[in-house]
Amino acid sequence: MSAAEITVASTQYLTFRLGDETFALDVAEVREILDFTTVTKVPRTPPFMRGVINLRGSVVSVMDLRLKFGMSATEQTVNSCIIVVELELEGDQVVIGVLADAVQEVIDLEPEQIEPAPKIGTRLNMEFLVGMGKHNGSFMMILDLDKIFQGADLNIDKAA
Repeated sequence: MSAAEITVASTQYLTFRLGDETFALDVAEVREILDFTTVTKVPRTPPFMRGVINLRGSVVSVMDLRLKFGMSATEQTVNSCIIVVELELEGDQVVIGVLADAVQEVIDLEPEQIEPAPKIGTRLNMEFLVGMGKHNGSFMMILDLDKIFQGADLNIDKAA
């Protein structure tokens, strides 16, 4: 078995819903899942940054992926939650909360179940997708959080 074959083992993904679409995150990035709670708005931040929450004494920024992806804002329902994730931002590990309409399940995907992100001309930026996962006859978009939230997006000091 070559070194390349060793590194392509199955990976676990947390699946969640935004509207009618299913998305997935590598479980290694997920720290915990919280009930939707009161989010304190922070002035002069991008619209997709809904605010901050108190997570056991730490301030955690909460991002709305629906707004980031051009959808309507996430509404609080019985199923909505905050997925607390850890990502790398300009060399630092950063903890943020990501709003989801509903968390579904943790699944295993083999490398052959993941297709490359679609190439749709040059006008649409699909860099934030690791690929499209196939599971039980349907597709899900596997997200690369590090690419979704680039440094400029989260730099509050420069937000005007």
